[in-house]
This record gives sequence, C-alpha cells and structure tokens, in this order.
Amino acid sequence: MITLSKLTKEFGDATAVNGIDLEIADGEFFSMLGPSGCGKTTTLRMIAGFEEPTSGRIELAGEDVTWTSPKTRNVNMVFQNYALFPHMTVRENVEFGLKIKKLPKAEAAERIERMIAAVRMEGFESRHPAQLSGGQQQRVALARALVNQPAALLLDEPLGALDLKLRKEMQLELKSIQQQTGTTFVYVTHDQEEALTMSDRVAVMNGGNVEQIDDPRSLYERPRSAFVADFIGTSNLLTISVDSWDGGVARASLGEGLQITCRENGDRSETKTVTVRPEKINVHAGPVEVGQGSLVRGRIVENVYLGSMTKLIVELSTGERLIVHELNDDTGGPSEAGTDVFLSWGTDHSFVIEDER
Repeated sequence: MITLSKLTKEFGDATAVNGIDLEIADGEFFSMLGPSGCGKTTTLRMIAGFEEPTSGRIELAGEDVTWTSPKTRNVNMVFQNYALFPHMTVRENVEFGLKIKKLPKAEAAERIERMIAAVRMEGFESRHPAQLSGGQQQRVALARALVNQPAALLLDEPLGALDLKLRKEMQLELKSIQQQTGTTFVYVTHDQEEALTMSDRVAVMNGGNVEQIDDPRSLYERPRSAFVADFIGTSNLLTISVDSWDGGVARASLGEGLQITCRENGDRSETKTVTVRPEKINVHAGPVEVGQGSLVRGRIVENVYLGSMTKLIVELSTGERLIVHELNDDTGGPSEAGTDVFLSWGTDHSFVIEDER
C-alpha cells in the first residue's frame, strides 16, 4: 500500500529523516515507534503530503505521490487534537468530508451509519463534541476519517491526550476498528506498550534512521541493536569475554561454577554483548545446576513493589547491575535488599546484539 524509498528530510543543517526505506502492506496496522525527535512524525507528514521530502520517493498503491498535494492523496490523518467542529453534531462531523466530495445522499447516509456503528457511537449522533468524553471524541474523529474510505489512515499519537486507563481501552478499540474496516493504519507513537499491543509490525526509529522493522514479539525477544533492546521494554546489557565454545554455545566462565552463556551466531569473536530480559531471570537463595545456562551471583541492592511483580536491582561482584522482575505469586525467591542471591537464565535468553561488533 505504501512504499518509501530513500526518503530524506532535512531542515537546514539538521537531518530529520535519513534515507529510510519502508514497505507497508495493504490492510496492515503499522507503527512507527521512537523517542521525540527521531523522525517518525516527519515521516508521517511526508506520507500525508504536509511536508515535502528533500529527496526520495513515496508511492501509494503503486502510484508516485512524492510531489502531489495532500488533497489528491487518498489518505486521511487523525491528530492528537481531534479538531472536531464544535458547532456540529456527531453526525454532521462524520458527514463533513462526504459533503465536500458531494457524494449522493443515499450512499453518504449508508456510509455514515456504518461508520458510527463501527466506532460504537450509536445514540450519540445529535450530540456536540463538548457533550462527549475524550474517548468518544476520538471515536468520532476516527469515523470522520474512515467514512471517506481512504487507502490508508495516518494517526499521529491520537491517544496522547487520554488518561492511562482510557488509553489502554482505546488501544484495543483501535485495533478492533482497524480489523473490522480492513483499512491500512500507519500509527506514530513513543509509547512502546501501545505499539506492541496494536501493531502487526513496528518500525523502531532513532535519529532519523530505522533501527529495526519486525513483528512485536520479534522486536521484544530478538532486538537487533542495543537501542532497540533498551527502548522496547526493560533489558539488561552485558559484555562478556568468551572463554570456550561447546556445541554452538559460547561460555564466559566466572569461576566457582558461575558462567554466562549464549548461542553462537555465526561469529566467534572473543567479546560479545548480550541482552537478557528481566522476566527471564530466576532468583535463587543458593547455587543451582544450570547445565549450559547462565548462573551469576550478586546482592539485592533495591526492591520496588509494582503490584503484580517486584522489581529487583541486583549488583554483581563486577559492579554491573541487573534488573530482575519477580512475580508476586508467593512462590518467588528471596527479595529483601541486602540479600545475597544467585541468578540464572537459559542460554537462549542471552540474545547477542549484532550491531555491537
């Protein structure tokens, strides 16, 4: 549906988007995720036609639209500020775009009813925006955009103005609406959980570049760079010196039965950077048998109660600190600050960061 080729945007001496390549499939929920200033909103605005690229190419459904005006592109955009017309009712807001297109009344009425039903706003047609909650206003903005049957809907952090509980509810609503309509959604957010919850695929951006494009599980479980590992969820990064290789497993021996292991990744370099997620780490009061897995020793320096889990910060003898998430199910290991503990995790949970070599 959307193809970006070597797309670049410069503002004076600053490069906001640095020659990125993206392909977004028809009917896909695609998110661009990254910190402020990474280029994700600028990219979205170039797709919409609100920003002209410095160089590169934008195709929409196979047609080159790089230099065409926004009104000639079959895309609609939803902003964080929903920009509903305050003097119009819900129905009039949804109908507005169809009036501009001068669509026949019968077809317009059918589309309006279908879209209002899709966003679950039946019974609110005669209300004005001031009489609606934030979530309801967001649904109306979606209906107004989707009623025009765009080839793609571009969403620039549309949930940012909502409170946390409503935002989580609307994440599921958005995904449901996207699946129901089959419209291609291109979504910009800095919220990692939001992107993982809704998206078919996610592009993680940093400094105007695309660090990784993948499905949510692959992004979380197999990050390809230290930035992605750190930005998606919480991760522990460890640099190890490999002492031996055994059946495709690299081992860094720490003495006294302690070790850190990882899978061979086609490169037998002596130094590797690995990442391990906090929830993959097990806490033990004493040493345990781990086979080819990892086992380290440290001391709990801080514990933070987070409801369903406790976050432990464990300092190793090397001075490095690991974050561990321990489920509060009454079966966990020791968790008091000052306690000496052993930490273990499986070999497959030490994922090698490729770009650190």
